[in-house]
Amino acid sequence: MSALRASLLRQIRAQGPISVADYMTQCLLHPKHGYYATRDPLGAAGDFTTAPEISQMFGEVIGLLLAQVWLDQGAPAGFTLAELGPGRGTLMADALRATARVPGFHAALRLHLVEASPPLRAAQAARLEAFAPIWHDSADTLPDQPLLLIANEFFDALPIRQFLRQGAGWAERMIGAESDDLVLGLAPPAPLATLARRLDDTQEGQIVETCAPAQPVIEAIRRRIVAHGGFALIVDYGDWRSQGDTLQALRAHRHDDPLAHPGEADLTAHVDFEALAEAARPLRATELTPQGVLLERLGITARAEALARSLSGSELESHIAAHRRLTHPGEMGHLFKALGLYPATAPPPPGFDA
Repeated sequence: MSALRASLLRQIRAQGPISVADYMTQCLLHPKHGYYATRDPLGAAGDFTTAPEISQMFGEVIGLLLAQVWLDQGAPAGFTLAELGPGRGTLMADALRATARVPGFHAALRLHLVEASPPLRAAQAARLEAFAPIWHDSADTLPDQPLLLIANEFFDALPIRQFLRQGAGWAERMIGAESDDLVLGLAPPAPLATLARRLDDTQEGQIVETCAPAQPVIEAIRRRIVAHGGFALIVDYGDWRSQGDTLQALRAHRHDDPLAHPGEADLTAHVDFEALAEAARPLRATELTPQGVLLERLGITARAEALARSLSGSELESHIAAHRRLTHPGEMGHLFKALGLYPATAPPPPGFDA
């Protein structure tokens, strides 16, 4: 039995069942046994692969999007370029390479990274050393100045709570113990003011998820952009409004039972983009746009064609497959969505105004 499973079972036996959010927090962030504290989860040797690891094109077109927003908002002389959950630093490295020839952009930026994982901080330090990044434990400590921010597959890893509709009330899904097994159960139903509006679009037995930790992150971003200008790009899987059980585990690139291997599998849930947009007011939110549509509008196919000219054989085949994986509706193109947040006084960001 793993050390984290044993710890969770002791806690539940002593104090009673825990929420899904408490379970996710311990599985992902326990200082000794948590998933992100103990490993680099990316790539073939890890448990999942993100868009920046699939192809350099993803980070390149995102970088040029941010540079155009900077120009459209008057090219402020000093601004924060930030990423939430930067992985190995691949996206940011590709974005910075693509923007190297944008006059004044690199001279004006200061790189800030919000990262909880020590192994991933080490990877980011190696890849982004030339830009002397500054690390943060939370978005709340980012500088008070214009902010250009990327959050790619960040919000999906924040802990969620799950509530099952029972009549006019909601029963929270809890995690308890049976022998040495972790099992799902339900707390007694009760009315919840925060979910009152969801009584209109749900039926008996349906599940709604909430993500309280997302609120302070969005509030920190909102405060800076409202006060100083800027733009936040959120790319993740999810939809405009939460509905259904979306908690999932990935282990060795395969779906796993979320309760089977605590601390040894990545846990995520679909993002409720409506909740993020509501929390960001009075910032303007773009239309929720499929990742593939956004990347095509930003010119990824032209970039793919340019890169393909120097490739042949298996390298060319891999390159074509990567483009398809990022953009095709049957792959990441429609599963992942993009939302932009920007001041009401600023022009719409490229890729969202088509």
